This record gives sequence, structure tokens and C-alpha cells, in this order.
Amino acid sequence: MFWKMLKGALFRRKGKLLMIAFAVGLGVSLATAMLNVMFDVGDKVNQELKTYGANLNVVPRGASLMDELYRVEGDESDEAAASQRAGEYIAEADLHKIKMIFWAYNIVDFAPYLETRIRIGDLETSLIGTWFDRHLTLPTGDEVDTGMTRLKTWWDIEGRPGDDDDLRGVLVGAALAARLGLKVGDRFEVEAPGEAQSAIVTIRGVFHSGGEEDEQIFGAMKLSQDLSNRAGLVQRVEVSALTTPENDLARRAAQDPGSLSRMEWDTWYCTAYISSIAYQIEEVLPGTRVKPILQVAESEGAILAKTQLLMLLLTVLAMACSALAISNLVTANVMERSAEIGLLKALGATNGAISLLLLTETLITAFLGGACGYFVGLVFAQIIGHGVFGSAVAVKGLVVPLTALLVFVVTVLGSLPAIRMLLMLRPTEVLHGK
Repeated sequence: MFWKMLKGALFRRKGKLLMIAFAVGLGVSLATAMLNVMFDVGDKVNQELKTYGANLNVVPRGASLMDELYRVEGDESDEAAASQRAGEYIAEADLHKIKMIFWAYNIVDFAPYLETRIRIGDLETSLIGTWFDRHLTLPTGDEVDTGMTRLKTWWDIEGRPGDDDDLRGVLVGAALAARLGLKVGDRFEVEAPGEAQSAIVTIRGVFHSGGEEDEQIFGAMKLSQDLSNRAGLVQRVEVSALTTPENDLARRAAQDPGSLSRMEWDTWYCTAYISSIAYQIEEVLPGTRVKPILQVAESEGAILAKTQLLMLLLTVLAMACSALAISNLVTANVMERSAEIGLLKALGATNGAISLLLLTETLITAFLGGACGYFVGLVFAQIIGHGVFGSAVAVKGLVVPLTALLVFVVTVLGSLPAIRMLLMLRPTEVLHGK
């Protein structure tokens, strides 16, 4: 009898039930889109922030210790100078190991640098040797393309980007070019006074970075090594890595990894915290110190947390609106069916049985609407992904049970006012038209 009455109710009141399905579907579509984006937004935000530079700086351990003795914190040029004072460098041949750590696939790009003080006429400045766009074949057989061109994507270059095979082609900072009256295609001589070396170079491009690099010259790594007689050596390496926002565990590990328990150590080491990635790079490059660039790392964490909070609030708001819509529609449904409900009560039906009938038909309708809303939400998620991040949003399996739970909770909560009205309904009053 219960199922026969349920079937009759579903088919007789299609209009009201379609409105309930639409209200739930609308809320679920937005919730599905927001939850999928929220679970996938970590990598998306990190990837977006990677376009603004590296978040790890690898320097020789001796240079790092010397640097810490004389100052608390400094910029990259200070670290290069500290490396020169300490007389320590990193072997260029070992740099491929950065892509062989546990979190190798989180290493987006990296680029080494070697600074050589040079003289152009009466002006002294820096020539920075680097990898512009280097192709590496790892011992594992994997192939990697990396370099400064990929790290400094915001640089505005007039001319063409640097070329690792062009040993006499350089990029000149806009401020330095303006001071010397140089332009793309000009040739000039650079001298390394301390090393008694010189070379004739050609300007392939003039770049504007908005930083101190605008007063410098960038060339192929071998050019800087030849001028400074430091073949096969680099001073520092910038690394761009996708990371997980820091928490208390990561901060404790950054201060003293030895203070962690075995379980904490495994959790920290196997999570892409910036501190664990730094630690693993130090493992494969002995004699180095890897320093997180905290401004970038902290910005990633703050932006990610706020973005996820926004997505969560939108999900809650969407489902709250669905609950209000369900409440109004189910209450109106009870009012319209008051005579039917009164008759059922008069024939001996209990409040529990009638409430279960009402709740079951509402839940069935809600889940049908939610199923449609889920697939619409997946489309919304892809639109958001391509519109905001320029890539697809991964479909997360966890979203299915979460949305099902949300539909159930919202439907039950939205039905409570109607069930309360149903419980207060008196058969004698209803059947007599009162």
C-alpha cells in the first residue's frame, strides 16, 4: 500500500515535484562545480603562481653559512656574492638530480646562474650565465626542458630570447642598454678584469624585468664560465615547484626534521611541502642549502586557503538556497494535500507513516534532480577551469558521495517545516473545511 500511494503521489503532482527537482538540481550543479574546483584548485593556483618565478633557491652550503653569519636575510645577488667569498660552487653536471627526487614531477622548472663581474669601457656590471632553454635527458630515460626563459615568463623582451648554443649572444637589461645607448644587434666587448679574459658579444634582445636585473647582462652559462675560469660550476639555482601549503607539521620539520616521530616524518616527507622538497633536493645535491623563498610560498598558501574558503562558502550558500526552496515547495504541497492527509489520519494512518511518505517522495525527487544537477555541475566546473585557469578541472570521485550527503541533509532540513505542519494537522478540522 505504501509504495502504491508513493507512486500515485509522484505521478499526480508532477508540477510541484519538478519544481523541487529543479531547485535541488540548481543547488547541486553549483555545489558540484565548486567542490570539484576546490579540490583541484591547489595545483591550479600553484601553477598560476609559478608564472611569477621560483619559490626555492639552491646555494652552496658554505656560502649559505657565511651569508647567515653576517646578515639575517638578503637577496639573490647577495647570495651570489657570498658564494664568491666562500669560494664554493655547485657542479653543473649534478643539476639533473633535482628532477630525480621523490617529488620530481612537482619540480616545474629550474635554472642555474653564475655571476661574473665585467667591465664595458669604464662601466662595471654583472654578466649572469644561465640556461635559457636547456633540454636534459635523465638517467631514468625521461626528457626535461627547463631554463630561465620558462621561469621569467613576465619579462618583456625586445628582440629574441636567449639561446644556449649562441655563446656570444646576450640579453641586456633595459636600464643598462639605455645608459650605454645600446640596441638589439649591437656588438661590444666585455672584460673580466680579475681573470684577464674578454669576449666580443652581440645583443640578441633587450629585456625589461622591473627589478635589479635591468642593470645586468644575461648570457649562455659557458660564456660566464669561460670569462671567470669556472668551467662546469654554477653559483646558485632557482627552482619552481608545485607545493602544498605549510602547516604546523611542515614548520616544525623546517626547523628541525629530527624532532619528528617516525610517522610524522613519513607524512612530512611524502607530502609536497616546500620544506620537504627543499630537504630532498639537499639529499641529492650534497653540500648545498636549499632556501624557500618565503614571500612566494606564504602567498601561495594564503591565496589557496582564501580561494578554497570562497568555494566552500558558495557551496554552502547554494545548498542553503535549495533548502529554503524545498521548504516552501513542500509546505505548499502539504497545504494543498491537507484534505488527503486528514483523510489518511482519519482512516488510522499514523503521523510517522504519513511523514515517511512525504519525506520519501521528496527525497526521490531531490535525488533525481541532484543527479541531473551533478552532470550540469561538471560542465560548469570545466567552464570555470578553462575560463580562470586555462585548463580542465579534474573530476573528483569524492564529490559524488559529498553531494549525495548534501542532497539528503538539505532535503530533510527543508522538509522539517512541512512535517511540523503535517503533525499539527487535525483530521476533524480539515475534513469539515476549517
